[in-house]
Amino acid sequence: MSPVIRWTTKPAARGPVFARPGRVNRAAKRGDRARRALNVVVAAVSLVFLAPLLLVIAAAVKLSSPGPVLFTQERVGVDQRRRPRDRRGSKRGGSDRRRTDSGGKVFTIYKLRTMYVSQGETGQVWAQKDDPRITPVGRVLRALRFDELPQLWNVLRGEMNIVGPRPEQPEIFRHLRSEITDYQRRQEVLPGITGWAQINNGYDQTFWDVERKVNYDLEYVRRRSTLEDLKIMVLTVPVVLGRKVFYH
Repeated sequence: MSPVIRWTTKPAARGPVFARPGRVNRAAKRGDRARRALNVVVAAVSLVFLAPLLLVIAAAVKLSSPGPVLFTQERVGVDQRRRPRDRRGSKRGGSDRRRTDSGGKVFTIYKLRTMYVSQGETGQVWAQKDDPRITPVGRVLRALRFDELPQLWNVLRGEMNIVGPRPEQPEIFRHLRSEITDYQRRQEVLPGITGWAQINNGYDQTFWDVERKVNYDLEYVRRRSTLEDLKIMVLTVPVVLGRKVFYH
């Protein structure tokens, strides 16, 4: 047998072995279920222990200014739709409908009221750092992030997690989705009360701040895990206490 024939009859070298997509998806789903369990347990325990504090805060909000204790608002949540990457949707007109939707499940978020009750329509706008609409009690609640505590109920309802990208108002969401690349990818997970973006960046003051937060959110979406959620919960504590935390 010639050298050439001996070379060609050797078995071909095998390429790298990759995990099957089905196995990867199942592992990701198991990880998401574990994360969800952690978030629900922490939310339930927190509500029980924080109930007396919430009653005191509710009384302070009610006595400090006229209006309800709770503030409710529509926010855009997780997008659970499957998005096939073929072109069949465009033939049925489905892609046109998707482009005009909210980008995720719209739900009602609960917060402790921190602003004076408005007498007129102001539209969907961001709150500013020294917003004159904020009450004196509201400033304290915002500084300590206590105004977000009622969202523990949203966690138990399955609309949020404790950790995840912050949910945005529908009108603002549509604007940011059209301006920021991959903004829609934030909706791949449940929104959260706190998140990787919140412990690395304060309140949004400029559009650049929003873009930075989106980058942090997408980083979280890529590497999310139960341990990551637990780490972010722990790192949120010094932020609530007024200490800046920057973990890049």
